[in-house]
Amino acid sequence: MTHNKPNSRRRRAQAGVTLIEMLVVVTIIALFAAVVGPRLFKAADGAKVTAARTQINSFNQALLLYKNSTGNFPTTQQGLNVLRTKPGDVPNWDGPYLQGDVPLDPWGREFVYKFPGALPDEPEIVSLGADGQPGGTGINADISSSSSR
Repeated sequence: MTHNKPNSRRRRAQAGVTLIEMLVVVTIIALFAAVVGPRLFKAADGAKVTAARTQINSFNQALLLYKNSTGNFPTTQQGLNVLRTKPGDVPNWDGPYLQGDVPLDPWGREFVYKFPGALPDEPEIVSLGADGQPGGTGINADISSSSSR
């Protein structure tokens, strides 16, 4: 009785992945990334804009508390840091008005604070958007407290 041993070369060829199969899988992954990737980045950009608006609203609440305590909004020179650190020349400061340090905008830059702002009796807080430059459109557009009301 003879045994037909399977050819060892045939067994190795069937067990491995061919170069063509590997290229097909890599191509499918690349196509998937090309279709899904831009959507993910767009969602992340939108989340940063929402985060900037949320931070600006938080600043506005803290600024109202500051004004209720001191009688005035902080000057442009004092900036947002007076919400955390008592200035020497401000009576009735009852802060800190923010928990933690004054945060940076979602793109890692400081918010711009002005008083008076676009409206004469109100402060204005601005994030310069993704490009860090005044103006812009889309993700590069400024996000301002005067435009989010």
